[in-house]
Amino acid sequence: MAFAFSLEWIPLLAAFGGTAIAAAWDLKTTEVPDEIFYTMFAIGLGYYLYQSYLIGSLTPLFNPMLFGGIMFVIGYTMYKFGQWGGADAFLLTAVGFLLPAAPVSLGFIPQTFFPFPFSYLINVFLVGTPYMLIYAAIIASRNRKVQQSFRKDMKASAKTYFLFTALLFAFFFGFSYYLSQQLSLQINLVDLVRNSAFPAIGTLALFVIFKFSQSVENSAFKKKISVSKLKVGDVLLDSKEFVGISARKVAAIKKSGKKFVIIKEGVRFAPAFPLALLFTLFYGDAIFFILKYLLVSF
Repeated sequence: MAFAFSLEWIPLLAAFGGTAIAAAWDLKTTEVPDEIFYTMFAIGLGYYLYQSYLIGSLTPLFNPMLFGGIMFVIGYTMYKFGQWGGADAFLLTAVGFLLPAAPVSLGFIPQTFFPFPFSYLINVFLVGTPYMLIYAAIIASRNRKVQQSFRKDMKASAKTYFLFTALLFAFFFGFSYYLSQQLSLQINLVDLVRNSAFPAIGTLALFVIFKFSQSVENSAFKKKISVSKLKVGDVLLDSKEFVGISARKVAAIKKSGKKFVIIKEGVRFAPAFPLALLFTLFYGDAIFFILKYLLVSF
């Protein structure tokens, strides 16, 4: 892979550098300055306008505008449903604008089934999932309330989980056996058990992860604080959108006579964006990478 600098490195470095700086800022302060997004868009606009000037056509601007717009719609939808913060939506949009296609000329030839921005979007979710679990685990390790809540819930539901897993195993075992008979496949008992245990245990693991995330959300991400400690950028529990309150809203709440408010926090998700970008550049679609690994393993 050739790493000699050329102008084609500009959008790639802006995409990775911008998301990396945003990630560091998010981890440190929970806020991402708007100037990061403005700079990323300005660099991309300047680069593609220069490319348009070189060929005497605005064609180089078409794909950045198209994919940037699509990523904005997706990110904004996630934001409106309270799943993402505004910074996450703008980071996705900026990367879609800067990198509407894989930088093949720079030596990056990722195995992508979809256009590069869509593969990146999928990887944000797939790479972001283990990142969120690790983040939540770190929070839980420092918060006894989370640990107590999770242990209490698991202890209370242990019998239900065991029965549910046994029923799933029986279902998958019977289904696998039925298919092998219908398709005249030769399958031994060990394969039947393995093919039944894997999805049953996997389903149980998803339930455990879900319960764990609920414990973290309820015990660590919701806080009752004095109104006097309320500050700009805090997100109120009843806010449908994950957006911090303004100075005017803070002043209004303090004048309302309320003594306490409940605010909510969330996983600082910005680090998932540079991680997903690196994965997409070097490997391509995470889902096919995972499937390839599983096929080799089995």
